[in-house]
Amino acid sequence: MPGNCSFEEVDQLMRPLGLVIYIPIFLLGLTLNIMALLVFCVLLPKWSESTIYMTNLALMDLVLLFPLPFKMHATNHLWSANLHPLCSFLESLYFIGMYGSIYTIMCISVDRWLAIRHPFKAKQLRSCKVALGVCIVVWVLVVLAVSPVHGFRSVGQRDFHCFHGFSDQGWSPVIIFCLEVFGFMVPALVLVGCSAQTIWTLKKSDQQSPKSRACVKIIYSSLCAFLIPFTPSHLAILLQFLVRQGVIEDCSAKTGISFFIQITLNLSNVTCCLDALCYYFIADEVRRSKNNFRRPSGHSGGQRRATFSISEV
Repeated sequence: MPGNCSFEEVDQLMRPLGLVIYIPIFLLGLTLNIMALLVFCVLLPKWSESTIYMTNLALMDLVLLFPLPFKMHATNHLWSANLHPLCSFLESLYFIGMYGSIYTIMCISVDRWLAIRHPFKAKQLRSCKVALGVCIVVWVLVVLAVSPVHGFRSVGQRDFHCFHGFSDQGWSPVIIFCLEVFGFMVPALVLVGCSAQTIWTLKKSDQQSPKSRACVKIIYSSLCAFLIPFTPSHLAILLQFLVRQGVIEDCSAKTGISFFIQITLNLSNVTCCLDALCYYFIADEVRRSKNNFRRPSGHSGGQRRATFSISEV
């Protein structure tokens, strides 16, 4: 970037603003996700596909939250050169938690779509073992995808700001293309498509059922936990990529994009708190399902189908 374009004002503004954003997210997210793990792993008597996916989502959120105190420190302090390995490790954890959460939310939407749109196939395809296997695959794929982060920082720097100042390799067209397409656009399209079809099916089949309304709330909470944090941040990454490639050269535009990417990446961590909406509705639905299974059967075939599809979601 040209030397006559200063970003000092943006950096000075983000130092206190970052702390204002990070501290509440860290404290609230840590509390909510630990409580979710306690509920899913200890208090709920039986594992289901949904609780396995939600447990994995809570673990991903905790992985994302772990580097936040270091990220807060790095915003206001330079790190010495011997801390490069620690910085790379923390950056890797941060991206593993972020994109692990994205893909786990996507898997939850696909699992829900399968249960409600294709309930008879779901009996064969859905199981706790399958859900556990899918979660393991998500962990492996995300770890492998994030592994190049170790090469995104110039080791020759003396003092540096961790989580800032990636090298040109980190902003290469191939990396940004994979990040935008496979890290955001594909999961977003799958999530929106599955959610829209699932909501349409629920409203068409059993609009007045409390279980249907509860499931719709789960779907909307998943959409909020995905689209609200990650859409602005990935738009900001794309704009910053255009700056790094010299497509955007206006200094005022560069400073605006610099502020935009920092604020949206900070706010993207709010997904750790928004996921708690999913936890609440899932736990409540599991409780309702237990009560429904205790009731004597006497419903019509269509009602039994809706009960199966929703209670297992």
